[in-house]
Amino acid sequence: MAKATFLDAIRQAQFEEMQRDERVFIMGEDIVCNVFGTTTGFTEAFGSERVRDTPISENGFIGAAAGAAMVGMRPIVDATIASFLYPAMDQICSIIAKSRYIYGGQPQLPLVIRSCLFYGNSNAAQHSDRPYPMFMNMPGLKIIVPSNAHDMKGMLKAAIRDDDPVLCFEDSTCWTNKADLPDDPDFAIPLGKGDIKREGSDITVVAVAGAVPIALKAAEALAREGVSIEVVDPRCLVPLDRDIILRSVRKTGRAITVDPAHETCSAASEIAAIIAEHAFDALKGPVLRVATADTHLPFSPVIEKALYPTVDRIVAAARRLVGAAVEPA
Repeated sequence: MAKATFLDAIRQAQFEEMQRDERVFIMGEDIVCNVFGTTTGFTEAFGSERVRDTPISENGFIGAAAGAAMVGMRPIVDATIASFLYPAMDQICSIIAKSRYIYGGQPQLPLVIRSCLFYGNSNAAQHSDRPYPMFMNMPGLKIIVPSNAHDMKGMLKAAIRDDDPVLCFEDSTCWTNKADLPDDPDFAIPLGKGDIKREGSDITVVAVAGAVPIALKAAEALAREGVSIEVVDPRCLVPLDRDIILRSVRKTGRAITVDPAHETCSAASEIAAIIAEHAFDALKGPVLRVATADTHLPFSPVIEKALYPTVDRIVAAARRLVGAAVEPA
């Protein structure tokens, strides 16, 4: 194993899977010029047939990838920024998500669409969206939201091998975080399996994507005040590992859901509903949500950063649940 960043985990996963299976190819905007470092050396290793730059036309090239998948290829589409998925909503929701269903399971769609959650860096309203909750509402799509380099590599490899379409949302606030990455070419993390990032006994905090490192920092702060936090990372939103969440809540009796997306109809809201519906008898208090305010994101960094989940907001929610006199971190 060797330590590597979140971005290098993406590069390794793609490179290994392209070596393993000649049907895998990558396409998207600025692939060859390698803006974010996730395709370093790819053209030299695999040639221009399997490393394809596309025009700035998401509806076109994501639709082309769907067609390629239906005839036996296994495309990886780099859609760059999550907000760029909107021009391709017709292809994603009307074709990619529905084709296996409407054609009676005859075609497979082994297609991965990668996009980064590019928020928190003064990218303003049109480039800062975290739209994975929208796609959770569309049957036929699998959705992964890794929070660290280890999970990023293992889940992306599993997504590339999957015969269903997978949306991979990559949180830019995690890009520089490092983790030990296995060099086993068969290393993969099954989709639909969550992970306990920290054991605890007083409160379950279910955190999504970039909220996981923040929840872990909040857990450290709360531990100094005698409050034990269990941090659950779903890792995959569709399919969602309900069992790991409900087991944790039944153990602690309290739950906070933390999500960088807007609060209304968020992943945090769905997880809170699942807890209330299936573990209500175990709860010692309300299920609380810590998410982003229902507003577009401003350019101003001072205003923007306060809108997202923070250590202070998680600590305040925990203090409300246990009545502990915890000072903000």
